[in-house]
Amino acid sequence: MLQPKRLLSIDVLRAVNMFFMIFVNDLSGVSHVPKWIDHVKANEDGMHFADTIFPLFLFIAGLSIPLAIGRRLSKGESFTSIAGYILLRSFALIVMGFFHVNMEEYNPAALLPYGWFELLLTLSFFLIWLDYPDTLSKVKKYSFISFGIGILLFLTIIYKGGSTAEPHWLQPSWWGILGIIGWAYLVCAGVYLIVKGNLILLSCALAILVGINLSIHGDLFDLKIWVIKDGASASLMMFGVVASLLYAKIIARGSYKWLWPVFTLAGLIMIALGFWVRPYTEGISKIHSTPSWVFICTGIGILLLELLIWLIDVKGRQNWFKIIKPAGTSTLTCYLIPYFMVAVFTIIHFNYPDFFNEGAGGIIRSFAVSFIVILITGFLEKRKLRLKI
Repeated sequence: MLQPKRLLSIDVLRAVNMFFMIFVNDLSGVSHVPKWIDHVKANEDGMHFADTIFPLFLFIAGLSIPLAIGRRLSKGESFTSIAGYILLRSFALIVMGFFHVNMEEYNPAALLPYGWFELLLTLSFFLIWLDYPDTLSKVKKYSFISFGIGILLFLTIIYKGGSTAEPHWLQPSWWGILGIIGWAYLVCAGVYLIVKGNLILLSCALAILVGINLSIHGDLFDLKIWVIKDGASASLMMFGVVASLLYAKIIARGSYKWLWPVFTLAGLIMIALGFWVRPYTEGISKIHSTPSWVFICTGIGILLLELLIWLIDVKGRQNWFKIIKPAGTSTLTCYLIPYFMVAVFTIIHFNYPDFFNEGAGGIIRSFAVSFIVILITGFLEKRKLRLKI
């Protein structure tokens, strides 16, 4: 079984990606920004900067699967133990994504104001999935976890969504960012475990996922398959798995010599393939998760990984990214902190000055928010306060 060594470049790539994920999420509340930064509309054929952030996160998550699952396999952990780990991790992400989606349709007439609901929801996530230190007694640990579960159950009971005329309870209209990651992780990590990291079999699984995505968007059949849907998210993550194992296979020969031409060619081929299938598979669209979007973003991910391997693992320039390092090592914590911020801003009725709500001022604001969130994450990380699933 191939198992890649720990790469600092993956942590840096994840940190950079998370920085810009916070940036584009905050930028969604800013008007009059350059078109190339913002998301492309649902009915448009194209891709802007914001449309590359989430797929790259999926690709990076795939890069880490051989490291995490492979390490457990090499330690001799049982199939049942690792499968339980995968299921619990996926479940946590799906639950958080499910609640985030339902917050989008929160009814103002609900028992709790929106800000308080969001604040308590995020607090419950921290209490349930915090990486509690070993020095903390089990009684205190499970008391905190139980309290978090209690808050979540309370919020579940009182939730009200939809309009006043047509209210509804919690429902999965879609799974949200975290939920999509959770389902894709369940598929890719599950397959990795079943085939025990076999590169050939994982490549076959990738071909099946890509084939499903191509078939659905190429109008060969119109069937969304449960869990993988149209196969796009799982394909992006599985591309990361295969890229990670391919790296391990090349480096096992003791040299980076073949890495550069192989990864450069692979990245360029993926981008070219994306443009080639564009006319036949509904164009390039993040909203519709088309094959062109999957291929192009995968190609970008491979080239960025190659660049950072050279810069970080070969040239040792990790200090260049020191300020954003916590976003790569406490990623889920970093992702959830903005929900605390938005909740507090909503409760106290805080609004940014007009200058920071549009144009250049809004872009400056979103960059500042990204740095502030990462600084808070780093502060919490030093005090051993981070989520771990």
